[in-house]
This record gives sequence, C-alpha cells and structure tokens, in this order.
Amino acid sequence: MVDQSPETKEQAQIQLILDEFGADVAVDPPNWREAPDGGRYLYRTGRMLVRDRDLPRVRAIYGDLREPSPDNGINGLTRYEPPPGFAFPEDEPPANRLLSPTLRHVAYVDWMLGRHVATPDHLFFVTGGVSPCPGDEPHSVAIDEPPLPGVSSDPCDGAGVKIVVVDVGWSDNPAPWLKGVRGDVEEAHDKKGFIKQYAGHGTFIAGVIKCIAPQAEVVVKGVFTRAGAAWESDLVPKLDEALQESPDIISLSAGTQTRELLSSMGFDVWFEERLSKVKGLLLVCAAGNHNSRVPFYPAASPETLSVGALDFDGQQRAPYSNYGHWVDVFAPGTDLINAFLDGQYICDEPPHKGELRKFSGRARWSGTSFSTPLVAGLVAARMSSTGENARDAADALLRFARGQAIHGLGAVVYPGQACGCK
Repeated sequence: MVDQSPETKEQAQIQLILDEFGADVAVDPPNWREAPDGGRYLYRTGRMLVRDRDLPRVRAIYGDLREPSPDNGINGLTRYEPPPGFAFPEDEPPANRLLSPTLRHVAYVDWMLGRHVATPDHLFFVTGGVSPCPGDEPHSVAIDEPPLPGVSSDPCDGAGVKIVVVDVGWSDNPAPWLKGVRGDVEEAHDKKGFIKQYAGHGTFIAGVIKCIAPQAEVVVKGVFTRAGAAWESDLVPKLDEALQESPDIISLSAGTQTRELLSSMGFDVWFEERLSKVKGLLLVCAAGNHNSRVPFYPAASPETLSVGALDFDGQQRAPYSNYGHWVDVFAPGTDLINAFLDGQYICDEPPHKGELRKFSGRARWSGTSFSTPLVAGLVAARMSSTGENARDAADALLRFARGQAIHGLGAVVYPGQACGCK
C-alpha cells in the first residue's frame, strides 16, 4: 500500500539519516520540518573541524590545556571537541546564543578568529538528505523497454584509463558490459531480504561509465555505507585510499550544502595537501538534485569538474538538477537504464512510499548521480584516443561542450562526443 502522508521527499531522506546516525547528527535549521526550504545541511554534534595549523589558536581561545587526542587528527585536519562546560563570554553576540551547542561553538570561533577557521563536520551523502542525489528511487524496467543500455562502439573506448568510483560499494552483476569491474562489496539487502535504500548506486554508476568507456578499468570504493552517508572528516582518509589505486579519474556522486555556503574544509585540505600534488588527476562531482543554484560541495569547488543533469529530451535542465555559475557542464541524467540488483525494493520516499518494486539486475534511474559518471566516461574515452591526461582531456571536452551550450543553461555534452567529433 502506498503511503499518502504529506511528508516530502526531502523529509523522508533526512529522517532516514537521523534514524541511522541518532544523536550524533543534527540538522540546520533545527525546525527543518516546518522551514520553507527544509533542512539546509546535516552535521556532527559535539565536534567541529579545524585545520591543524589553526588548532593552537583555537585551543588558546578556549584555554584548552587538555592533551589532544590522536584519534581526532585526519591528515591536516582535526576534529576538535570544545572543553565541556565552557563558559561563553558575556559580550558574545546575542544571536549566537540562539544556535545549537555545536553551531554556537563554530560561531564563537568565527567571532574570535574570523570566518572559516572552524566549520561543522558536515554529513555528505549519496542519499537525498537536503540535496538529493540520486534524484529519485530506482524504477523497475518494463518488459518492453530496451533489454540493455547502449554500449559505445567508438574506437575511443577508455583503454588504459583507470576510474575510481567513491560510493556505496559494489554488487557483482553478470551484465557483460561490467566485465572487469571490481570493488568493495556492499551489504545490499536488509535482514528481511529487501534491497536497501540506495543500494546498487555504485553498481549503476559503474555501468554508466562502462557503457561510455567500455575498456576503462573501474574500481568502486565503499565509503557511504551508512544510509548512503559519511562524515566529512571520515571522507578525507577514504579519498586518500582512492588515491592509493593510482586512478586517472575519481567519480563522486555525493555532496552537501554547507554552513553559510562556505567551502568544505575537509575537501579544501584534501585538495591542498593531496590532489594538488598529483599531476593530471581529475575529480568529477555531481552538482546535486535540489533544483537550486545554492552551491553544493565539493562540486562547487573550483578544483572539481561539476556535472548537472539534462532532462530526458536532452535539451533542457532536469527539473531536479542544481544549476548556476558553479556547474561546469550538463549531461543526460534522466531515465537512464543500467545495471542494478536482483530482488524486491520497498520505496521509502513520497509519493511512492510503501510501493513494492521488483528488480532483475537492471533499473531505470535519474539524477546528477548518473550524469556525473557519464561525463567521467567521456573524459576517459577521449584520453584513450588523444593521450591527454584527465585534466587536459576534461578541458578539451568542456571547450567542445561550450560550443554547443544551451541558452540560459550552459555547456552540454552527450554520449558519443568523447572526442568532440560528433
């Protein structure tokens, strides 16, 4: 039976995360169910993120004489827990006193040391949360729909290129175009045997890449394993693990909006300390699915190639896709068909909440989650033809995409345009 409650899709997605993370997670604003725009972002309670180089200054304003915990250091970043019972100064800005305890501490550091010295430890997700990615739940493929997605037969086939997908993990699938894909095995089914929410997300993404660049090497990492989410501070070392695979391209279909629309400190540190020192490596990121121009990180970071989604006709923005000056390119992302799981799935989001769907190894799915690997595949395909590294290939592809830009939207690219020749 389908639930007809007035709950919105975003509310259902936030609740899924709250149920999984419990008291460790909070939502801004706290009245997110009544707020006109819903929740803006989710964050870890009790801790904030500080760059290692700023930690002495932060400890000084708290008069913190405790021995720092080595467990809180993450390669240039520290999860800082303010001293319990700290007494805020009497001249603290009155507005700060209205904030949650964690955000009040971040605002205190802002006031004392300047903005962006400390930030919340944001929760990043491939699940919807406040900026859904994917744009909907997977759909069963009707019997009269194409049995297989289109697999490229172009000579630029991605041979010699390696792509790491940072996602929920990998479920083996016999689809011939997935031959050779490997990864961290996901727990795709719950205790009752039903497919979990957002399980199969990494497998679907791998399938999209392999259809565009069939000879590329693809590895799927299991990072967003709790309700499709992971803490910003935990994501940084996971990205370091991805670097150990020596990829040419990292495809990331996850992100979040952030406090005061400032960049993600975790990603800033990773970009500065690691990515900037790896020549030619490209990070391709989903722009998110909140139908908003509000920046979605890390896609909005200048170091990434950010991808929005086109609607099914390929001529206009998908109604769920984020947009704005920070989105580099748009690509098809609506009603894509690709590899999925076997089994039954119970919808968790309105308007189909409670609906039972049956799957036999493939699905139809929409979101910037899937336009992103399509572009990653196009970059890989071009690399195998031109010999360019990933960043140079992406720059060339973007130049071609700008040449066929859609007025009022921006640069667009489609399957079959890896070399800018079709």
